[in-house]
Amino acid sequence: MAEILGDRKFVEVPGSKTHELPPLLLRPPQARRLDRVMNMASNIVADEEMVADMGAQANLQEQEIDRRRMDLALNLVDQYQALLARWSWGDSILEWIRQCEMTFDTRAELRNLLNNDVWPHAGRSSFVQLLADKAVSRPEMPLEKAVGLRLTFRQPPPISCFSNQFLFYLNHSVASSAWQAWVNLTPSPIAALPPERFTFQILNTSLE
Repeated sequence: MAEILGDRKFVEVPGSKTHELPPLLLRPPQARRLDRVMNMASNIVADEEMVADMGAQANLQEQEIDRRRMDLALNLVDQYQALLARWSWGDSILEWIRQCEMTFDTRAELRNLLNNDVWPHAGRSSFVQLLADKAVSRPEMPLEKAVGLRLTFRQPPPISCFSNQFLFYLNHSVASSAWQAWVNLTPSPIAALPPERFTFQILNTSLE
């Protein structure tokens, strides 16, 4: 059975107690040697000739061209570091969903709420909606885009795998498309989990 409120359909959780879910562990992005990342970014700037045409057209001095190359490389590194942070956020969410799934399987009153499917189950986007309903968010890291990025990459690739276009413009649209394609695998309306029936902690595993 399910309860429909507005355009949302909520699953009916047996009983009246509040269920404690596993903690959401926020893991920091995987460490990368900044000198190597910077070197790879510089290679991207050089290989894709991001400054060469600009320098020729503007008749710039070589020193000014080098400065612009450095600025672009630093910008690429910043974009890559932000991508790693979003990927890590999405990875933390998917792992939390997996732990929640295991918890549901061990409790008779929750076991039948989940349908069997191939992991990661598209229907598990209900847990992402639960995070949104619980107002779990991080600045500049929308839940859907973080999960979409993690669905796209099983492991975060090195910066050398990306074009400057991907880092500057395309990664947000790719992440959004991956999220939407994943969610669309489950027929609408996707049953939501009533937020008042579930509770969990958020723990930061960073050593800082």
